[in-house]
Parts: sequence; C-alpha cells; structure tokens
Amino acid sequence: MNTLIIFLAIPGGLSIALIAGAIILLFGGRKIPELMKGIGGGIKEFKKATGDEDEEKKEDTKKVDKE
Repeated sequence: MNTLIIFLAIPGGLSIALIAGAIILLFGGRKIPELMKGIGGGIKEFKKATGDEDEEKKEDTKKVDKE
C-alpha cells in the first residue's frame, strides 16, 4: 500500500494516464467535452473579472495623479 501512495505522489506519465482513465470511467467519453467547456468558461470569466479590477485600479491611480 505504501508503494502505491508513493507511486501516485510522484507525478509522471503512468500516474497521469491512470488519473485520466479514472476520469473517463467516471464521466464517460461524451461528458468530458462538456466538462472541459465548463471549466474553460469559468477560467475565462475569472480572467475577465481580474482584468476588470486591474483596469479600475489603473483608472483610479490616473484620477489621483490628475488631482
């Protein structure tokens, strides 16, 4: 059992293949594209939200500099 824990703790090609196989078994081949699409949309929204905050901070510093 210890060797299994050590084997999965070190990321490598075989452990990644095992994880990918488990995901395919759990979700099925048809659900994976939908899952990835949802994850991608979430990442896109997160980047958009952080980008909006950065722009607001830049605008605020410009307003302070003008005053």
